[in-house]
Amino acid sequence: QVQLVESGGGLVQAGGSLRLSCAASGHTFRIWTMGWFRQTPGKEREFVASINWSAGTTYYADSVKGRFTISRDNAKNTADLQMFGLKPEDTAVYYCHAVFTRTPDSQEYWGQGTQVTVSS
Repeated sequence: QVQLVESGGGLVQAGGSLRLSCAASGHTFRIWTMGWFRQTPGKEREFVASINWSAGTTYYADSVKGRFTISRDNAKNTADLQMFGLKPEDTAVYYCHAVFTRTPDSQEYWGQGTQVTVSS
Protein backbone atom coordinates (compact mmCIF):
# COMPACT_ATOMS: atom_id res chain seq x y z
CA GLN A 1 0.00 0.00 0.00
CA VAL A 2 1.02 3.63 -0.34
CA GLN A 3 3.28 4.94 2.39
CA LEU A 4 4.61 8.41 3.09
CA VAL A 5 7.46 8.21 5.57
CA GLU A 6 8.69 11.45 7.13
CA SER A 7 11.96 12.13 8.86
CA GLY A 8 13.99 15.05 10.14
CA GLY A 9 11.89 16.71 12.81
CA GLY A 10 13.30 17.73 16.15
CA LEU A 11 14.12 20.53 18.55
CA VAL A 12 15.98 23.61 17.39
CA GLN A 13 16.61 27.10 18.73
CA ALA A 14 15.03 30.13 17.12
CA GLY A 15 16.99 31.17 14.07
CA GLY A 16 18.16 27.64 13.45
CA SER A 17 17.40 25.28 10.59
CA LEU A 18 15.95 21.84 10.02
CA ARG A 19 15.39 19.66 6.98
CA LEU A 20 12.35 17.43 6.69
CA SER A 21 12.18 14.59 4.21
CA CYS A 22 9.23 12.58 2.92
CA ALA A 23 9.61 9.36 0.98
CA ALA A 24 6.73 7.91 -1.03
CA SER A 25 6.47 4.22 -1.78
CA GLY A 26 3.96 1.57 -2.76
CA HIS A 27 2.08 3.77 -5.23
CA THR A 28 0.89 2.58 -8.61
CA PHE A 29 -0.44 5.97 -9.67
CA ARG A 30 2.07 8.64 -10.63
CA ILE A 31 2.85 11.47 -8.23
CA TRP A 32 1.04 14.70 -9.08
CA THR A 33 2.14 16.84 -6.18
CA MET A 34 3.84 16.49 -2.81
CA GLY A 35 3.89 18.97 0.00
CA TRP A 36 3.85 19.77 3.66
CA PHE A 37 1.15 20.91 6.07
CA ARG A 38 1.44 21.64 9.77
CA GLN A 39 -0.84 21.58 12.75
CA THR A 40 -0.74 22.81 16.33
CA PRO A 41 -3.14 21.73 19.10
CA GLY A 42 -6.56 23.28 18.75
CA LYS A 43 -5.92 24.62 15.28
CA GLU A 44 -6.71 23.38 11.81
CA ARG A 45 -4.04 21.84 9.68
CA GLU A 46 -2.50 24.54 7.49
CA PHE A 47 -0.69 24.49 4.18
CA VAL A 48 3.06 25.13 4.28
CA ALA A 49 4.52 24.29 0.87
CA SER A 50 4.03 22.05 -2.14
CA ILE A 51 5.73 21.11 -5.38
CA ASN A 52 4.28 19.98 -8.67
CA TRP A 53 6.04 16.75 -9.51
CA SER A 54 6.44 17.09 -13.25
CA ALA A 55 6.99 20.83 -13.62
CA GLY A 56 8.75 21.45 -10.34
CA THR A 57 6.58 24.49 -9.65
CA THR A 58 6.61 25.40 -5.97
CA TYR A 59 4.03 27.05 -3.74
CA TYR A 60 4.47 28.48 -0.26
CA ALA A 61 2.37 29.88 2.53
CA ASP A 62 3.07 33.58 3.05
CA SER A 63 4.29 32.85 6.56
CA VAL A 64 7.22 30.74 5.31
CA LYS A 65 8.15 32.43 2.03
CA GLY A 66 11.82 33.27 1.92
CA ARG A 67 12.62 30.95 4.82
CA PHE A 68 11.49 27.50 3.64
CA THR A 69 12.40 25.72 0.41
CA ILE A 70 10.72 22.61 -0.95
CA SER A 71 12.49 20.34 -3.39
CA ARG A 72 12.00 16.93 -4.95
CA ASP A 73 14.02 13.98 -6.12
CA ASN A 74 12.10 12.28 -8.90
CA ALA A 75 14.27 9.19 -8.87
CA LYS A 76 13.91 8.59 -5.14
CA ASN A 77 10.30 9.79 -4.89
CA THR A 78 11.22 12.12 -2.04
CA ALA A 79 10.24 15.67 -1.21
CA ASP A 80 12.33 17.68 1.22
CA LEU A 81 11.48 20.82 3.14
CA GLN A 82 14.51 22.89 4.08
CA MET A 83 13.62 25.30 6.86
CA PHE A 84 15.82 28.27 7.73
CA GLY A 85 15.31 31.10 10.17
CA LEU A 86 12.95 29.05 12.28
CA LYS A 87 10.67 30.89 14.67
CA PRO A 88 8.81 29.65 17.76
CA GLU A 89 5.57 30.03 15.80
CA ASP A 90 6.83 27.38 13.37
CA THR A 91 6.46 24.84 16.16
CA ALA A 92 3.97 22.21 15.00
CA VAL A 93 3.52 18.67 13.81
CA TYR A 94 4.46 18.65 10.14
CA TYR A 95 2.63 16.29 7.82
CA CYS A 96 3.71 15.15 4.40
CA HIS A 97 0.92 15.21 1.82
CA ALA A 98 0.83 13.66 -1.63
CA VAL A 99 -1.63 13.45 -4.48
CA PHE A 100 -1.25 10.60 -6.95
CA THR A 101 -3.05 10.51 -10.24
CA ARG A 102 -3.94 8.20 -13.10
CA THR A 103 -6.49 9.93 -15.25
CA PRO A 104 -9.32 10.27 -14.40
CA ASP A 105 -8.67 9.13 -10.83
CA SER A 106 -6.61 10.62 -8.06
CA GLN A 107 -5.61 9.52 -4.58
CA GLU A 108 -4.57 11.60 -1.59
CA TYR A 109 -2.36 10.41 1.24
CA TRP A 110 -0.87 11.78 4.46
CA GLY A 111 2.20 10.87 6.41
CA GLN A 112 2.14 10.14 10.11
CA GLY A 113 3.58 13.52 11.08
CA THR A 114 6.87 14.66 12.56
CA GLN A 115 7.25 17.12 15.44
CA VAL A 116 9.17 20.34 14.93
CA THR A 117 9.81 22.38 18.07
CA VAL A 118 11.48 25.79 17.96
CA SER A 119 12.60 27.19 21.30
CA SER A 120 12.91 30.92 21.92
